[in-house]
Amino acid sequence: MTTRLNLMGGRAYACRMSDWNDKIIAEFRANGGKVGGNFEGAPLLLLHTTGAKTGQERVNPMMFQAVPDGWAVFASYGGMNVNPAWYHNLRANPVASIEVGTVTIEVAARELSPAEREPVWQRQKQRYPGFTDYEQKTDRVIPVMLLTRR
Repeated sequence: MTTRLNLMGGRAYACRMSDWNDKIIAEFRANGGKVGGNFEGAPLLLLHTTGAKTGQERVNPMMFQAVPDGWAVFASYGGMNVNPAWYHNLRANPVASIEVGTVTIEVAARELSPAEREPVWQRQKQRYPGFTDYEQKTDRVIPVMLLTRR
């Protein structure tokens, strides 16, 4: 299963992506925060957000970068020209939680300013060149969200 979005896939796509996320989440929890496949060895967390429209809890696995104030996460969405739903959820409801390894941490989210974002984004691209590919696929600036302990 690829993580690349297919906007023409509509409902079928949403089901496939949800199934893919569910498998990653289950593997993460069963193995103390470790997963194999495309994410093997990468820093991964589970982000719990509150749906901006539904108010329901959402859980998304994603790569992160440890930063001095917390954890940076990247709204890359595989290089799509729109931001992912979790980004909109955090903008609407910045109080969230993350699972890192076997620990759950309450966090507050904020979007990094352009000056703050740049060194974090450059470091992520150096460590994981796929993020350069995402950047080249889209015209938007990929947001970087900072998650800090509450």
